Amino acid sequence: MPRDSVLRRLAHVPLGWRHTVQTRALHRYLRWRSTNARHPDILAAQRRERARIRSEKGVRWGRPAARAA
Repeated sequence: MPRDSVLRRLAHVPLGWRHTVQTRALHRYLRWRSTNARHPDILAAQRRERARIRSEKGVRWGRPAARAA
């Protein structure tokens, strides 16, 4: 249940009720996300892997992508 799908379902709600409904939907999503959270060690391993791939490609923060000649 991604956050954007939660917010997208609020289109039919009248404006006067939207804040309450949006708050409840967001809290429901956050409870779901907390319940289904991944282990911190797994998240750290995934970050390290992404950093390793970036370093192989030579991608650095703040530098524009190299243009094709």
